[in-house]
Amino acid sequence: MKDIVIIGSGGFGREVAWLIEDINKVNGEWNIIGFVDDNEKIKGTKINGYEVIGNVEWLKDQDFNVVNAIGEPIVRKKVMTKLEKSKNTYPVLIHPSVMYSDKTHFGEGSIICAGNIITVNIEVGKHVIINLDCTIGHDTLLGDYTTVLPSVNISGFARIEECVSIGTGTAIIQGITVGKNTIIGAGSVVVKDLPENCTAVGSPAKPIKFHE
Repeated sequence: MKDIVIIGSGGFGREVAWLIEDINKVNGEWNIIGFVDDNEKIKGTKINGYEVIGNVEWLKDQDFNVVNAIGEPIVRKKVMTKLEKSKNTYPVLIHPSVMYSDKTHFGEGSIICAGNIITVNIEVGKHVIINLDCTIGHDTLLGDYTTVLPSVNISGFARIEECVSIGTGTAIIQGITVGKNTIIGAGSVVVKDLPENCTAVGSPAKPIKFHE
């Protein structure tokens, strides 16, 4: 078995530990060493049976398989930038229940949770999170560090740029482009392109504010 650590011990970090446990039921691939978290108050404690073993600064000097379970895309990117010169490696984790084509490419460190259907000729960037029960249509691009929350439906030829957060239950029609760093609120229906650096909500989804 290969040793692995999980960055982030919050709700999604615990879900990623569960995902790894399910992978192990099929092929016994991973030995979870523990969580990495910058909250010093919980260092040395156990969460769902796994110890919080250090912080991100400590992880810089390690040589582990690492998965980043921080849900917020921009924060996830900042953490990975800190680890750029480390010896750690970043495997792709795909739940055994996921349906996906061998014509789809997954970038390093991506996390694909249970119940997803990911069809053909899809490009999933680095450190992307696709949470539970989503469908991703043909020829879609999901940019680096994007987070797709549960029950999202993305139709074909969509282009989602880096660090986008797509809220629970969102639908994105075919051919849509979503600019980098944009947040799409839960339950939105995206029928027109969205610019970068905005928060968009509604049906149809429209920007309601812009941010740097």
